[in-house]
Parts: sequence; structure tokens; C-alpha cells
Amino acid sequence: MSDATVGNETARGAANSGAERAVRALIERSIASNTALMRGDIGRYRALVSYTEDFTLMSPFGGKPTHGRDLTSERWEAMGRFFRNGTFTQELVQCYGTDDMVVLAIIERCNVEIGGLPAQEWPLRVTLVYRRDGSAWRLAHRHADPLVAGVSHATAAALARGDIK
Repeated sequence: MSDATVGNETARGAANSGAERAVRALIERSIASNTALMRGDIGRYRALVSYTEDFTLMSPFGGKPTHGRDLTSERWEAMGRFFRNGTFTQELVQCYGTDDMVVLAIIERCNVEIGGLPAQEWPLRVTLVYRRDGSAWRLAHRHADPLVAGVSHATAAALARGDIK
């Protein structure tokens, strides 16, 4: 596992603070849960990740944000069918932790069949926000975009105008 950064300090070896331990655990949970998701194992994913009641998802496909209340059992089952035969790795860009909140900025690198498309690389820039709820850490927000390689200003402008669908 790569070193976890909490603010500007690097946490090496045994974690010394509750925030450092939480950051390390959430990094590992993110890897395990998303590995399961890319394989279409929604049961394992859901066993590893719990959401806050006010959870928001800003999907890499854009559009209106999804809220936790929108995630019905039917939607979960559909999500499990959406991802197939994938692999997953995660690069930690930065992380921040307090006693009650952890933010992970990561690059997810997947090779996966999505929505019936043939398998391909799907690198995503992702921000995850976890919030402590009693003794549990719950995911409060996920934002992802597929712009790891970057785009030109003209392409970004076309996306913003809705010219590219």
C-alpha cells in the first residue's frame, strides 16, 4: 500500500492518530469495494460501503446528481449488471482526515465492460467524502469524471454547452 497523506503529513508504518487509521482503512475499503463493483459483485460492494442518508453521487457520465434515496433495490441490481468482468486499481492523489471526515482524491483505473460495451480502459478522477456516523464511516459524496487525460478548452466548452453527448 502506498503511504497515506493526511493534509501535508505522510502517515508511515503504524497509524498514530484516529484520523490516520481511518484514512488507511477507507483507502483499503475503497479498493476492495470498487474491485467488487467492477466485477459486477454488487452484494460485496454493498457489504463494504454504506451511505449517509444525504449521500450524493455525481456520475462520470454527467447529468443530474443522484441522491441516496434514489438508490432502490432495483437500481442496485441494475448497477450490478452494468459492470462486468473488470479489473481495478487505485492511485491516491491526496487525502485529508479529521476525526469526523475523510476526503480521498484518487485516480481509479479500470478495465471493464460497462453497459454492454466491450471491455476498455476507464480511468476516472474521483473525490470521495466519508463522514463518521457513530463508530462507522459512511460515504457522503462521490464525484467522478473521465478527464484523466485532459481535454482542450474547446472540448471542455463544447461539453459545457451540451454540444457533445
